[in-house]
Amino acid sequence: METDSSLLSSEFSQCQEEELYQQLLLQAMGKIQSSGTADSKTIRPQPGLCAKTCTVADQQKVFLNICQSPQVPPPPTLSHEALVELLDSDDPSGYRVPMSLGEPHTEMDNSKQACTVYDVVVNNEFFQKCQSDELFQQFLLVVSLEGLENKYSVALSREWKILKNRKFLGSIMEQNIRTKSKPVIQELNSNRETSLAPVPAKSPELCLQVEPATGVPQYLIAEIHLPGVASARSLVLDLGEDRLVLTARPSLFHLDCFFPHLINQESSVAQYNASKQILTVTMPVVG
Repeated sequence: METDSSLLSSEFSQCQEEELYQQLLLQAMGKIQSSGTADSKTIRPQPGLCAKTCTVADQQKVFLNICQSPQVPPPPTLSHEALVELLDSDDPSGYRVPMSLGEPHTEMDNSKQACTVYDVVVNNEFFQKCQSDELFQQFLLVVSLEGLENKYSVALSREWKILKNRKFLGSIMEQNIRTKSKPVIQELNSNRETSLAPVPAKSPELCLQVEPATGVPQYLIAEIHLPGVASARSLVLDLGEDRLVLTARPSLFHLDCFFPHLINQESSVAQYNASKQILTVTMPVVG
């Protein structure tokens, strides 16, 4: 997920709170205008390596086409020694690898049996680094499996086999990646900011609702409780097509979650109620 996050804040009096809430809700639930492709681009990944694993539940064969593209941004530079320290730390999830996770597609294996294939695209330079360092290669496969599990709610085995004479199975699909996302946080009933002593970041309470509750989903509504956050100016919100990343500075809260549905990033609306200390993100569902 590649995002260009921005945070706009403004102050409103108590009497405007209900009016603004209704206005923003109507804006999110109005007719979604078809957006152009200026904020996204189609990439054609290049082959990299193919790994074979299986589902945990029923041992069905699964293949990962680990692909590469210069259009996917690289992760922060990390040495072999730093990766070892990271994996030994209490929270190795602090290092994130940008990747594009494609939809599952059915292909035929060498035994002419149907199997599920996922295309995972990472930066080409990072892929080459993983090819020359076995620890990085294992790390890449682990985070790829975790990403697929989070996105598609499937449990995948950590016992894999890298195919020696095949760089991909079936066909590699084109993928559409976002080039920017600018959720706007409107602030309700803002009080004067107070300084907070830095504390280790923790995961906030999240309530994710689907509207309507039955039938075809139209909206995802996330309510995030942020006790101690006095103003929207301390929030950094990134939205991907199936992912939300929120940071409350300085290191107060951190949330990284995947959605069960794809969303329209550009039509999403976020508002922070400073009096209740709740961030509400309303996201139209696409597809």
